[in-house]
Amino acid sequence: MSQGNIESVLRETRTFAPPSPPPGAPWHISSIEEYRAKWKRSIEDPEGFWGEAAKGLHWFTPWSRVLEWNLPDAKWFVGGTTNICFNAVDRQVEAGLGGQAAIIWEGEPSGPAGPEVRRLTYADLQRETARLGSALKGLGVKKGEVVTIYMGMVPELAIAMLACARIGAVHSVIFGGFSSQAIVDRVLDAHSRVIITCDGAWRRGKVVPLKENVDAACSALKGQGHEVSAVVTLKRCGNAVTWTPGRDHDYAALTRGASETCPCAPMDSEDMLFLLYTSGSTGKPKGIVHTTGGYMVHMWLTSKHVFNLHPGAGQVFWCTADCGWVTGHSYIVYGILPNRVPSVMYEGAPNFPAEDRFWEIIARHKVTQFYTAPTAIRAFMKWGDQHPARHDLSSLQVLGSVGEPINPEAWMWYRRHIGRERCPIVDTWWQTETGGHMITPLPGATPTKPGSCTLPYFGVDAAIVDETGRELPHTTGGLLVIRKPWPSMLRGIHGDRQRYLDTYWSRVKGMYLAGDGAHRDKDGYFWIMGRIDDVINVSGHRLGTMEVESALVSHPAVAEAAVVGMPHEIKGTGIAAFVTLRPAHNPHDRAAAELLKKTLGEHVSREIGAIARPDMIRFTDVLPKTRSGKIMRRLLRAIASGEEKITQDTTTLEDFSILAKLREQDEA
Repeated sequence: MSQGNIESVLRETRTFAPPSPPPGAPWHISSIEEYRAKWKRSIEDPEGFWGEAAKGLHWFTPWSRVLEWNLPDAKWFVGGTTNICFNAVDRQVEAGLGGQAAIIWEGEPSGPAGPEVRRLTYADLQRETARLGSALKGLGVKKGEVVTIYMGMVPELAIAMLACARIGAVHSVIFGGFSSQAIVDRVLDAHSRVIITCDGAWRRGKVVPLKENVDAACSALKGQGHEVSAVVTLKRCGNAVTWTPGRDHDYAALTRGASETCPCAPMDSEDMLFLLYTSGSTGKPKGIVHTTGGYMVHMWLTSKHVFNLHPGAGQVFWCTADCGWVTGHSYIVYGILPNRVPSVMYEGAPNFPAEDRFWEIIARHKVTQFYTAPTAIRAFMKWGDQHPARHDLSSLQVLGSVGEPINPEAWMWYRRHIGRERCPIVDTWWQTETGGHMITPLPGATPTKPGSCTLPYFGVDAAIVDETGRELPHTTGGLLVIRKPWPSMLRGIHGDRQRYLDTYWSRVKGMYLAGDGAHRDKDGYFWIMGRIDDVINVSGHRLGTMEVESALVSHPAVAEAAVVGMPHEIKGTGIAAFVTLRPAHNPHDRAAAELLKKTLGEHVSREIGAIARPDMIRFTDVLPKTRSGKIMRRLLRAIASGEEKITQDTTTLEDFSILAKLREQDEA
């Protein structure tokens, strides 16, 4: 077997044809033949395809050339100037549509009269982004300077992002669940001197002390010779905060007196729009650089096609991500608002005050497009079918999945219990680095298969190759690469050119390495098999973790599973499975637990073969996850290997107590 090949053991044969379009919202791409013709054109003539697409947005100055490509560096819409805040907000106001809803926000706390709801129009956003933009200028923020944003999911978070884009500042959003040390690392790397935050944020009925974390970070930064000159604080929760005169500013007071005259700055297409930090397995977080023009066009077009957005058709879009992640950047703010469809923001947790909160929100706001993560879907499955059954979900038109591969059983549950068998599911594969959707179904064109992200989006030349770059035949697993540039691609890692080259462009010559293993089936559909780092070499067979996890989750007792490699004296590497069970199936004693472990092992053998049977199964109430819901398999590998000390980056871990609990579990 060539190095880089990964065996595919998952077999999924179900296929679902695209449904009829919703009333008043015809599919933008209405057949697989239309998709294939447009995709072929986009690959053969990318400059023509993307040049035509970009004309649907506003440019202050037209570009002289659509693409300039000097591997691994791309420039899109060369010489063109635009502003993404203008295209998201001001363009709608200038067209006389300022009174239309742009953001529908719901807070977590709920009183006798229900939750707090705010509806902001495009005119509201224009006024508020102008005021904050003027205030930031008053604090000395210049074009190209990085402003750090560390807030809860309040409308002012989106306003802060747009205000930075409005004046040409670069924003670096840090998820509000991160610690003060995460702020220190990111502020230092970005050389940022202005931070926008909240006093606190609501999460499961408790206040997360954001301002307190910022104060601790500022003290630590000062000790390292970096001075934060301004901290702007929005008062959201009313918790007590410390105030530093001269440095600290009240958000409301600062913006109340600021000018509403703040024109959108013309930005070169390749000017930096934002930095977004991702954690690696070791070392400091990577500051992913995204620029203005190409990102703007890619977000607008993917949002339109993948979610079938139609301005004025009564649609309401809800992406459940936080704006601290790229999904929130791309598919709450920058992709949705230019399509003139209201974007829902929800402040809190999916199970507060009860486990049907998401379905309540969909029913209350008549959500038509719902975009969430597989980890959330598996949690909904565990909580029970009765919760969505109690609510009217008939407004839904398109369901989306994002963040990691979705196992087929979760996909089917999503289709049956949320989509009620009538909504297409768009299972989207993309990354922080890619900016926007790369491989995804189009809801009116692509026949879907549970667990497959299906086919590449327009302009995306995706392939499965071995280490030499040779494309592998269908049904053979290998490395997922992108062979041509795309508009929203990252432009580098901030301050670290060599790391950029080493991470993405060195392993497979001339191609962008996504870091995922995948295969294509006989129909050419892509199936993500897990991160390359998560591939397990069992007795010479290289297996992707996602497929073994899917086999486990297909058993009725299992709610969620994470599979990693562990040392094995005979095989070299064995398979360790960490499993959370549905409440009705929790074993009452050790004997019952052992019997269930044996049953699950036999189930995996039946589903995909004896080679994939776990050598160890541990039951656990929870799995270690990032605050965006991704399972941290590298930590599970350390536990399964018996490492006494965790040396890897744990700054994104949601609950540190999980590691101790997992260590206490008895092995099978």
